[in-house]
Amino acid sequence: MVLSGLEDVSQIQSKVLKDETFAYQLLQDLSITVTEMFRDKDFYKSLRENVIPILKTYPFIKIWHAGCATGEEAYSMAIILSEEGLYDRTTIYATDFNQHALNRAKEGIFSNSMMREYTSNYQLSGGKEPFSSYYTSSHDNIIMNQSLKKNIVWANHNLVIDSVFAEVHLILCRNVLIYFDNSLQNKVQKLFYDSLVNGAILCLGSKEGLRFTEFHEKYSELDKKQRIFKKKRP
Repeated sequence: MVLSGLEDVSQIQSKVLKDETFAYQLLQDLSITVTEMFRDKDFYKSLRENVIPILKTYPFIKIWHAGCATGEEAYSMAIILSEEGLYDRTTIYATDFNQHALNRAKEGIFSNSMMREYTSNYQLSGGKEPFSSYYTSSHDNIIMNQSLKKNIVWANHNLVIDSVFAEVHLILCRNVLIYFDNSLQNKVQKLFYDSLVNGAILCLGSKEGLRFTEFHEKYSELDKKQRIFKKKRP
């Protein structure tokens, strides 16, 4: 209401029904785009220790980062893959339904004010190089290196209504499902299960899991605390 200068919810309802542009803007504003590079350092440390060795067994690697928001975590994944010698044979599909966030992600331009925190996250997660080697500074912003962008495919995808678009070896969907009810979580988990090859990996957020879904028995736990699961073979 504050952003649109309206006085109450009924005015919003009326405008949504009559103005397609306003309806789209409302949807974008309701999406959650809070994220950061190497968010949850212990998760990324576990990713290096438990997931990377599995990815190294594949000649080509496909990764789906579902709900990528403005892209910080997709770039974090690209950095890890580069350090582990896997990036050249990897494609990262980074998707979100918020097109504005996707446009920002594709640009790879972030505020310089966050670099101290991001650098700390990177170092504590097991980073192997000076973090500053992955970006260039420009005034008050930093720009991620082109070498990190080359194998990321940014795409608009809605977990609620869209279907499988690729078979992948790893799915990261962290801190998205906490906003979904049980029915919708089951629907999305089916989408993930159908997208993963046998023996592939699913990574969820720290407050998410499979316990109350229909797919609980179809995965084994690689790291219970960090919510990293491996798809069982039928």
